[in-house]
Amino acid sequence: MHFPAIFRFTGLLIVAALAFAPAPFSAQPAQAASEIKIVVNNQAITSVDIARRVAFLRLQRAGGDLNTKARDQLVEEAIKGQEAARVRLLASDGEVEAAFERFARSNNLSTSQLTQILNQAGVTPKHFKRYIQVQMSWGRVAQALGGRGGSGMSTQDLVSKMLERGQDKPTTTEYILQQVIFVVPANKRSNATLNARKREADQLRGRYQGCDNAASVIGGLRDVTLRQLGRIMQPQLPAEWKSLIEKTKAGSATPARITERGVEFIVICSAKTVSDDKAAEMVFRSENDSAGESEAAKKHLEELRRRAVIANK
Repeated sequence: MHFPAIFRFTGLLIVAALAFAPAPFSAQPAQAASEIKIVVNNQAITSVDIARRVAFLRLQRAGGDLNTKARDQLVEEAIKGQEAARVRLLASDGEVEAAFERFARSNNLSTSQLTQILNQAGVTPKHFKRYIQVQMSWGRVAQALGGRGGSGMSTQDLVSKMLERGQDKPTTTEYILQQVIFVVPANKRSNATLNARKREADQLRGRYQGCDNAASVIGGLRDVTLRQLGRIMQPQLPAEWKSLIEKTKAGSATPARITERGVEFIVICSAKTVSDDKAAEMVFRSENDSAGESEAAKKHLEELRRRAVIANK
């Protein structure tokens, strides 16, 4: 079984965000006490649910009023999940666990590593798995309602649709990236310390001679972390790094930046232009976010929302 296309693309964005996610000392813990904030057709959404979704939105670098976005998303997902259960298209726990494992494996992570990242970010694996379940299940509902429109469209369908419109298959840049972090714990964060660490980072950038020997160059340095970010397409790049990465030649490093982790830079191991179906899917979806579902699925969701009993506490 494969992920619905909408989940695959959302997953790609999450992976990019996870790759640049904060270190443990900067993660915000979920609220300790849980209070019911919204009830959707007798299904409770708690303050902890909302806090975890806010953390999830932060991972995706979402802007705006995250609390309102979190509430809106959770209400919609409750409605979608209830409908998928009603028509017996709800993904099973086994399917969700298998999807979680494939998600980790396809991004060079063990399930324990993915679990640790989600916990550190304040999202938790349980919350992410529920998100997976709703995405998978609603994709099935959308396909049943309106054929293969939007969320049910395969990569081949998307490319065919673009070519039918007279659009050439788009290209994008595929990067292989490394991230170097000069860690500065929150309790030691001062201008003097950050400036000193930035000088160290700049010195290392001058000695960097490609990604192959990175581990040996960094080996003797104090509190320096090397992360292999792997294959990341241009539309996945986080906004705060995008322009720096695009301006940096392959084999070189971006300028060092002071971040919530300390001081860091990104090394461009390689950069190449690709024009395959996967690149086409990614570009198409990044430029056409509104085409996420079939019209039939959208109308059905509107009707479900109209009939839903939603109470804010």
